[in-house]
Amino acid sequence: MFLIRKVYRFANLFLRWGIFLLLLCFHTGTFCPSQCHCSDNTGVMVVHCSSRNLEGIPNDIPMETVLLKLDANKISQIPNNVFRHLDYLQELDLSKNAIEKIEIASFTGITEGLRLLDLSNNHINNIPEGALAKLRAKIRLANNPWNCDCAFQDVLQELKLDPETVNEIICQTSVEEEYAGKPLIQVLDAGVNFCNILHKTTDVAMFITMFGWFTMVITYVVYYVRHNQEDARRHLEYLKSLPSTQIITKDFDTVSTVL
Repeated sequence: MFLIRKVYRFANLFLRWGIFLLLLCFHTGTFCPSQCHCSDNTGVMVVHCSSRNLEGIPNDIPMETVLLKLDANKISQIPNNVFRHLDYLQELDLSKNAIEKIEIASFTGITEGLRLLDLSNNHINNIPEGALAKLRAKIRLANNPWNCDCAFQDVLQELKLDPETVNEIICQTSVEEEYAGKPLIQVLDAGVNFCNILHKTTDVAMFITMFGWFTMVITYVVYYVRHNQEDARRHLEYLKSLPSTQIITKDFDTVSTVL
């Protein structure tokens, strides 16, 4: 009897430890990407995937992730809906990658809860309109090769930029060459409106086109008038060169025909 109780207690203890280890494995191993390290020591799931030579975003990130670090990798684009299942995500670090392309629905599913999005130090030169519009997060866009134009200006008006890094948003290229290499905030503070520049450029192009058509019409009219004047002059000189008797005879024949 004593032996049975001892075996029972041992089995019960073994079962409890097994369940504990299974739960621990559930949180930190089974659903953690193999290239990353997951920790949940304080009840907050943190997934560290920094400097792992990742070329894409892992698709098995735990649903309860609050902080996701994907910085210092080789990620080149952010696909649509890649973070859709991360309902608890508050901080997303994608800095120091090779990101060139952001899709229109790249951040679908995390727009409400996200508090910080770091896209600094990448290869981004433009962002699709609406891709970041619904985000409430503070956004870092520093040190990217931005093309400063009307579209980029419109996108920035929808965002809550990190004030500490806003001065590091530099126009690598611009619709106006004089603004290339300058901080965007400095250019906008000077009163520059890239959308007005676009409208002026369009107006000038339309004016040049209309002027070209007008010149062609005037040239044709002048040519037509001159050509007809020349024909009329030659016809008049021909009539003057005819003998008067021929003219009288022609007039008489005409009258006879009528009679």
